[in-house]
Amino acid sequence: MLSTSDNEKITRVGPGTPMGDLMRRYWQPVLLSREVAEPDGDPIRVRILGEDLVAFRDTSGRVGIISEWCPHRLTSMFLGRNEEDGLRCVYHGWKFDVLGVCVDMPNEPEAFDFKHKIKMVAYPTEEMGGVIWVFMGPAELKPPRPEFEFTQQPETHRGVSKVIEECNWLQALEGGLDSVHSSFLHRKLAAGEGLGFDGLRADATAGRLDVEIEDYGYRYASHRPIPGKEDNYVRSYHFVMPHVQIRAAQLNNDGSWLKFKIAGHHWVPIDDNTTLVWNWLYSLDDPLTKDEQEERGFGNGPNDVDQETFRAVGNKRNSWNIDRSKQRVASFTGIDGVNAQDRAVQESMGTIVNRSQEHLGQTDKAIITMRKMLKNAMAVVQDGGVPPGASDTYYHLRGIEEVLPQDAAGLEVLADKMFAR
Repeated sequence: MLSTSDNEKITRVGPGTPMGDLMRRYWQPVLLSREVAEPDGDPIRVRILGEDLVAFRDTSGRVGIISEWCPHRLTSMFLGRNEEDGLRCVYHGWKFDVLGVCVDMPNEPEAFDFKHKIKMVAYPTEEMGGVIWVFMGPAELKPPRPEFEFTQQPETHRGVSKVIEECNWLQALEGGLDSVHSSFLHRKLAAGEGLGFDGLRADATAGRLDVEIEDYGYRYASHRPIPGKEDNYVRSYHFVMPHVQIRAAQLNNDGSWLKFKIAGHHWVPIDDNTTLVWNWLYSLDDPLTKDEQEERGFGNGPNDVDQETFRAVGNKRNSWNIDRSKQRVASFTGIDGVNAQDRAVQESMGTIVNRSQEHLGQTDKAIITMRKMLKNAMAVVQDGGVPPGASDTYYHLRGIEEVLPQDAAGLEVLADKMFAR
């Protein structure tokens, strides 16, 4: 559990808050490249960490992310004209480049022009892995490029999607770090009833969780005894500060090899009440299928998420499209799609859950450790230090899953495979 004051401190991300200051020390994924694909194309509204911004790709192909509000009369730059390497405000014509520098002030006579004094908020960007990344912290503290392993794969071998979740980022992250819930929330009751888990995940429901601290965050593994066998189903993960999980995706439900796939999420705060959930999957051998790339069946695909607004079709206003007849015979929840199920339980807690009322157990060790790490990292930043994960030591991390003897220590046995470098 967390005290009410700690819960408030760890969930709020706006400018000037302790958690907001910590979040601004990392690269954040903010747009799919396709959303700003064309030079001089339409500007895009962006809201992240409680700030209202506008993104655009200029004539030269550079992506700028600047404040939404023109510093002249504070009208929205979303209405602006994207032309000739800059975004021009439609109110009085002031024009700004991707660095936020005012390059034209056509409403003022030359003798009174003061554009050299005007610079609006603008944040540096990187583009890799089909994603636009933004850094919103102090320029002198900008970390290395966000080269997660999925960003380095060819387009044929990776899939990236995003969806808006209607709750605070922390309960979304906690749902992702929770290993054992997949044996219940995502369980199939009938063969052939959509994507979900039977076999290993459904049978091995209880497990021991081991956590090992690393300089980027921590790595952890769940060890789940397989009924009727002398083996454990061992699934390993990485938590990369401040809100990233890297997980295994290599085994079929019967434990057979599927493909050398690795998956993960970023849970990026839009503001205190909403989260942008990034989902990515990549293969280190065979190309991904189109369905894998689009995450069809997982609750993130075109049938489940509006690909323009990124709002989920199933949401709290329609009770996440729960089907009680399916819940009785087909799936544990009656909700279609693994990640749609995640959103349902996390959003059902309310916008920001009251953690002073919870009762945690051994299988919540990853969540407990993550909270302690975030609290410590906030203190480090407030004291002027460098928080965990603000370097390049996460570049080649991999989640691995295998069936191992029950006496095997998963983090030790799988260590070489978890650190590809």
